[in-house]
Amino acid sequence: MELTINGRTRHVDVPADMPVLWVLRDVLGMTGTKFGCGMALCGACTVQLDGQAIRSCVTPVSAVAGKAITTIEAIGDAPAGKKVQEAWIALDVPQCGYCQSGQVMSASALLASNAHPTDADIDAAMAGNICRCGTYERVRAAIKQAAQGAPIGGKGARP
Repeated sequence: MELTINGRTRHVDVPADMPVLWVLRDVLGMTGTKFGCGMALCGACTVQLDGQAIRSCVTPVSAVAGKAITTIEAIGDAPAGKKVQEAWIALDVPQCGYCQSGQVMSASALLASNAHPTDADIDAAMAGNICRCGTYERVRAAIKQAAQGAPIGGKGARP
């Protein structure tokens, strides 16, 4: 099977029903995308498929052939992804960090499609991303900061 991942064509010999998550992590060694629940409930496994946030733990690899997959390893190459990553750093968003790749992937998909999201837009886009450390206020603040463009505040600044 031929896949386009982070702008590169990759050939994988895997069963058609293998979840994208396991192709990324176990076959291709791309461990930035995390396993959380395995049921598309927590968002840790979020990647982008043609710019849309999807849960890779339940998406079969056969469903992504011919589409562009973007992972956390390359999200900083996209304008929205770069802004989100900069805001995440400026506001020191992560606590334990485990869920953060999924959070960043969802946030950057939101900003790529809606440059100035409302609180309701942010809530809807981030609803499926669980943070056991409770960094939701910092996530929201970072999304708002990324939407404003240039980062404001410095490392460690809190909302």
